[in-house]
Amino acid sequence: MWSDNEGQTMAENTPARAWRVVLEKIEGDLLAGTLGPGDRLPPERELAATLGVGRSSVREALRVLEVMGLIRTATGSGPTAGAIVTATPHGGLAQLLRLQVAAQGFPIPDVYETRLLLEEWAVAHLAARPDADLDDARATLAAMDAEGIGLEDFLALDTQFHVRLTEASGNLVVSATMAGLRETIESYIRAGARRVPDWAATGARLRHEHAGILAAIDAGDAEGARELVRAHITGYYADAGLPVPTDN
Repeated sequence: MWSDNEGQTMAENTPARAWRVVLEKIEGDLLAGTLGPGDRLPPERELAATLGVGRSSVREALRVLEVMGLIRTATGSGPTAGAIVTATPHGGLAQLLRLQVAAQGFPIPDVYETRLLLEEWAVAHLAARPDADLDDARATLAAMDAEGIGLEDFLALDTQFHVRLTEASGNLVVSATMAGLRETIESYIRAGARRVPDWAATGARLRHEHAGILAAIDAGDAEGARELVRAHITGYYADAGLPVPTDN
């Protein structure tokens, strides 16, 4: 038998806990500025010896950081080998959010409110930037106008259009959040489309509203763009019978 303190110490030193020691060390160095974008992490052997953990625990921590988008790893030798801190971790944030959505499933009203927050900000921000690059959004809108486009393709492009707008804003957190919600948004848009009584009319209206949002951005009309994107999102929710917060 061992005392409570001894048992706690043994539990803390198990491999399941050890990888967290490595993770917290690297996170601490990132927050302190000791490590930054482009920097190479110490070799596995050095990290293991310094922190008093096994190399398997080091590798587990590095896998977690890679999934989070904070580092990239490559085998071999040379300037690109090893674990290197990445400059743009937004891909990892989007991936983690997608996993969270898949595991729990966010309520549609919560996603609705989040979309309004993100997209209203994005279009207003774009309207204030004469140099905003909207080529990808325009290309998506043009693809939606293709003759004979099927419903599934139309709906996928509809979601893509909104993601492209947030990407064009240049805010990595906003675009990563929207990208992480993309599959959820597309799934309920697809489910809601089956409840729309006249899809031909609704699809035509959606295309017209997309063009109006871009026109307001081009004109530098931030408030108009914000109102149009809110009306656009809210209108589809109403047509598709999707639940929204009662105070909206």
